Amino acid sequence: MAPSQGNLFPLYSSGPSPLWNKIRVTWIYLYKSLSNHRNRMDHQTGWASRVMWYVSTRGMAPRVDFEGALFSGYAPDGGLFMPEELPQLSRETLRQWSALSYPNLVVELCALFIGPELIPRDDLNDLIHRAFRRFRHREVVRLSRLRDGLNVLELWHGATYAFKDLSLSCTAQFLQYFLQKRGKHVTVVVGTSGDTGSAAIESVRGAKNVGIIVLLPQGHCTKIQELQMTTVLEENVRVFGVEGNSDELDEPIKAVFADVAFVKKHNLMSLNSINWSRVLVQMAHHFFAYFQCVPSLDLHPLPAVEVVVPTGAAGNLAAGCIAQKMGLPIHLVAAVNCNDIIHRTVQRGDFSLSETVKPTLASAMDIQVPYNMERIFWLLSGSDSQMTRGLMEQFERTQSVSLPEELQSKLSAAVTSESVSDEAITQTMARCWEENQSLLCPHTAVAVSYHYQQMLRQTPSPPRCCLAPASAAKFPEAVVAAGLSPETPTEIQALEGKETRCTPMRRSDDWTVMLRDTIENMGRRWRATS
Repeated sequence: MAPSQGNLFPLYSSGPSPLWNKIRVTWIYLYKSLSNHRNRMDHQTGWASRVMWYVSTRGMAPRVDFEGALFSGYAPDGGLFMPEELPQLSRETLRQWSALSYPNLVVELCALFIGPELIPRDDLNDLIHRAFRRFRHREVVRLSRLRDGLNVLELWHGATYAFKDLSLSCTAQFLQYFLQKRGKHVTVVVGTSGDTGSAAIESVRGAKNVGIIVLLPQGHCTKIQELQMTTVLEENVRVFGVEGNSDELDEPIKAVFADVAFVKKHNLMSLNSINWSRVLVQMAHHFFAYFQCVPSLDLHPLPAVEVVVPTGAAGNLAAGCIAQKMGLPIHLVAAVNCNDIIHRTVQRGDFSLSETVKPTLASAMDIQVPYNMERIFWLLSGSDSQMTRGLMEQFERTQSVSLPEELQSKLSAAVTSESVSDEAITQTMARCWEENQSLLCPHTAVAVSYHYQQMLRQTPSPPRCCLAPASAAKFPEAVVAAGLSPETPTEIQALEGKETRCTPMRRSDDWTVMLRDTIENMGRRWRATS
């Protein structure tokens, strides 16, 4: 959610520097060294048999296929990759998909956006099911039907108890598939303040073709988050505890990625949350929520379902907007905490930074720049890359943009929004426990608070589903603040007694040298065993 969590190249308020443009060009160069660009188009009918191309939201970069988007992260012009065309789903397709399990639904979506010339269907099926084999719930995700029409889709049954396990586990499988085909190795470098680091580690631990280095801010993660990273002892994983905050630990990462020759030599990349692969998998949340909550698929027109998305960086929200454009009849609600840039943008077109980020109980949503909104602007403007580029460049220069009236009108038609206070979060957590004996994480409570507000207003609405991005077990402090008793799963309790490995980066150390040395050692180890 937060750009500091695994987002190596956030849209800083001062705008992208020439250094970052240089880095982005390097990423494209790296991709071209991994895969020959494809210049043909499959003329077979049916979306699943076509090459899906991806273009930059800013319109100044060459188009790439899925493999290119996967390895590139940002486009070289600073934009984000989006599909050049969106498949349109018929009523019959939706009816067929409604009977699918969550993993099989992910397979169908990925088949549309990857194409069999890159990953044949049987291989894709194996990759997706392998990605989800360690999830605790047999259905991978679980819909909890609670009192007064409250539906909560639990997305946190993966290894780290957070929704990021879903997209990162699939993304890691795609990476390894292409790397093994080409006999290549990448080293992933992640700066994290919590959830992204642990989910990224879990997604690639033990992988032969991927090494991962995570820098965490010592003392700034929760104890559970830190243990989820430091108790992983596989040889392809290295964790550093930095004597500094999230901004400070970004400095050695920036320095390493600024060395073009070094990046190319060691095939460096980051599993950051602007990666298209992660948005693609997140689209399945919306389809699954719809199929679980729609009263009937026999009605004309198809009934709508309202999906409430607790969001910070707007990745899940962008996934929902894309699903809408493909024909899924959902109403979207962006539920945010008091860091409300998305709410202000939806309500009045005010896409501008606040003076500061306010710490809240829903800490993963404490961000200033919801960078996936760029995808939404591009999508709702009819793929107008010139307008999107102008908006984002102005935002990077001035930290403030007023959306054009037509775009703001389309946004408010596609998305409703609500901003929720810490007081409302704890009240919601307490109420949900009292009425259902169900513990919510503070981020889920942001979404459920909207549901309770709508009940109070007695506003007529379609069936509603609230997305639950994390388990309450990861946020015991918030549970206590709500006057409740934390419940700690056995797997998390067991972390306390495990061996840990974390290399300190003290203020007296040269962090950049330490990071470079570790990257070089990982590369030598891979070459010695390959």
